[in-house]
Amino acid sequence: MKKNLISMAVAATLSVVALVASAEDMYRGAWYAVPGVSYMNTDSDLAADNGAGAFIKLGKELSPSWDIQGGLGYNRASTNIAGANGHYKQTTLGLDALYMFSRDQFRPFLLAGLGVAHNNVDYSNLTSPVQDKSKTSWLASVGLGAQYLINDSFGLQADLRHQWSRSAAKATGIFDADGTVGNTLLSLGGIFRFGAPAPMPVVAAEPAPAPVVAPAPVVAPAPLPVVTACKPTLETVTISAEKLFGFDQSKLQESGKATLDETATKIKGNIDIELVLVTGHTDRIGSDAYNQKLSERRANAVKAYLVSQGVDAARLQAVGKGESEPVVACTGVKGKKAIECLAPNRRVVISAEKVRESGCK
Repeated sequence: MKKNLISMAVAATLSVVALVASAEDMYRGAWYAVPGVSYMNTDSDLAADNGAGAFIKLGKELSPSWDIQGGLGYNRASTNIAGANGHYKQTTLGLDALYMFSRDQFRPFLLAGLGVAHNNVDYSNLTSPVQDKSKTSWLASVGLGAQYLINDSFGLQADLRHQWSRSAAKATGIFDADGTVGNTLLSLGGIFRFGAPAPMPVVAAEPAPAPVVAPAPVVAPAPLPVVTACKPTLETVTISAEKLFGFDQSKLQESGKATLDETATKIKGNIDIELVLVTGHTDRIGSDAYNQKLSERRANAVKAYLVSQGVDAARLQAVGKGESEPVVACTGVKGKKAIECLAPNRRVVISAEKVRESGCK
């Protein structure tokens, strides 16, 4: 039976791989819930048929390579002793560490877990009574599985694991499960991701007031001066998002504020600059909608910091371009290498858009 379960899991994994060979990376450091059902192949010492159950887990994407999941599970199987009645029931509370081989939509993983288990061997109508029916013990498990994310909010998870715990139940001359027992479980659940930060609205800059020009004194006619077109006196500043923010974050880091301090000084020192545009950009990892909101939050965070350093808010406008203006393509690159390759696309650009004509010479 255990060989059949492994064959089923391998076949299912290969099928999903074929469906998502071109999936994009969707790592977002999210929290998620995984409710689901399980099929249990019980240890032969327990004298029980295969059973079924359900579980609920809470997970967190800790890094590009690691997840952690904790949860509660319950499984039940009928006894296979001739003429007997009753069930073997197992309740578990455990914590699993998942090593993720990919952060694409299809995410195979290995797992190892620890926890506690309550084994209850409740059989009746035996020629010899069951001794020590219930026992609570440690729980250990290892296994493999995969996740498939349909979108940023929902996906599927399947895993095949073998778990060990302790039982004290036995009936003289009938069965003996007094010791370590090992059950194999095949589980299938839905992934519900949540906890993404709420987007900050993009606030358009208020229009700058028109300059007040004093009337010129009446003098003898003189030739009109030739006025050349004004050019911005602030060079375009492009700052790596990794320098300003953590991965998938929009809160400014201390390490990036020095560059913004210099930019704020230049803006304040060029009073003829009427409008400074702060533009946030992301890479292609994740959905278009998510990246658009992330770029807007980052642009607004930079604008807010420049204002805190004395730049007039009316001179600043924050916009987000999402993933629409990449500077590198990284075609065919996947997983961790894609995150590194696409780094130039994750950026904030600060540029002078307009200069008051009154400041031209």
